[in-house]
Amino acid sequence: MPHSITGRSAASLSVLLQSGPLDPVTLLEAVLEAVEGADPAIFTALCPERARREADAARRRLAEGRALGLLDGIPLAWKDLFDMAGMATAAGSAVLRSAPVATADAPVVAALCAAGMVAVGRTNMSEFAFSGLGLNPHYGTPENPRATGEARVTGGSSSGAAAAVAAGLVPVAIGSDTGGSVRIPAAFCGLVGYKASRCRYPMEGVFPLSTSLDTLGPLTRSVQDAIWVDAAMRGMTAPAVERTTLSGKTLVVPTSVIFDEAEAGVVSAFESGLARLAAAGARIERRTFPLFDEVLALGARHGALVTAEAYALHRARLETDAAAMDPRVANRVALGSRIAMADYVALLAARRRMVAAFAEEIGPDSLLVHPTVAHVAPKIAPLLADDALFVATNIRTLRNTMLTNFLDGCGVSLPCGAGEEGMPVGLLLSAPHGQDDRLLSAALAAEPLLMEL
Repeated sequence: MPHSITGRSAASLSVLLQSGPLDPVTLLEAVLEAVEGADPAIFTALCPERARREADAARRRLAEGRALGLLDGIPLAWKDLFDMAGMATAAGSAVLRSAPVATADAPVVAALCAAGMVAVGRTNMSEFAFSGLGLNPHYGTPENPRATGEARVTGGSSSGAAAAVAAGLVPVAIGSDTGGSVRIPAAFCGLVGYKASRCRYPMEGVFPLSTSLDTLGPLTRSVQDAIWVDAAMRGMTAPAVERTTLSGKTLVVPTSVIFDEAEAGVVSAFESGLARLAAAGARIERRTFPLFDEVLALGARHGALVTAEAYALHRARLETDAAAMDPRVANRVALGSRIAMADYVALLAARRRMVAAFAEEIGPDSLLVHPTVAHVAPKIAPLLADDALFVATNIRTLRNTMLTNFLDGCGVSLPCGAGEEGMPVGLLLSAPHGQDDRLLSAALAAEPLLMEL
């Protein structure tokens, strides 16, 4: 094949497809061949017949000059919690491995199909999306393609999605984010990870974890790709995001909680990236965020909202199938049994107030900026060997990202350098609910400034 897909963005592949040097069918066959030789834990299932059918249709459209748009013929992968017609939605679990096949695509799957994208298969994930690390005892644990020494996690729960893009197998993978499950893997693997505002996309046909917190988003190699995919997921023929600069824009660095126990390499990479944004005209403001402390105190007092809702979803399953589940996931879900209804109601009431306070504190003209995760991707072997280390690391991994989930924000994680052993570090831009276009515009401006020279 004259044009390798490795490391290419959807935008760069689109140029080749639209202008003729690259054919969607040839591209797909190269993808399938690459997947066959890649880490077997990345995908839980492939759909080659569907993919070949979609690629052939794209080839004919492009040859006839009637492309469906810039994403026509671009391959992508779906996290194993989206309904895809004719396939079981297992959500990374052995319990659902033999679940009835979906009779129709989830609306977001149908939307990207309508944009001409080619579905390659389903990617691995933490069972039921309930971990920020991505370990899976049923389908294997994807290894971080950026690790050069001992195997490291890709991050979860969208572990296979991140690995598929980072390994160059596909330029786009769609994940979900309840506490950080798009942004964490993006940071660990050196990718762009966009967590949309809740309800920006239809959630029908998406296996839930916490209906109050669940969101979706793409993992990509560039912000431009994320913008194109976001528009297509909403049924738009073109994005509404405008190009801008960071000159005069205020970036707020929270000094509460975020940097606790942060690795020196992460802080160094973040500060270096921040300095580049400031040099481009961004105003940097550092201040405490009492709301972050309040979120943690609220969880300590009443329990975690995600745990309460996960338990409500899986209560019957725990009674019949707990032995077949990942014990770490089963144990975490079972913690929800301790959360009383009064505590759950208190969580929801406090959250409504805090979401409004967060939007007021950030305002329509500023963005939050901080390290996506306080450490680089941890090594897999120690986590497998030590349950207590796994629990502590999972909590620490999720901390920074889950704060803005609880406060109903949206966010984009961007690569900003490297920490320990050259592992990627992510810089997270966040905005209040519904300010996605403004956020994506700022991320588009920040991305080239953060790229290593």
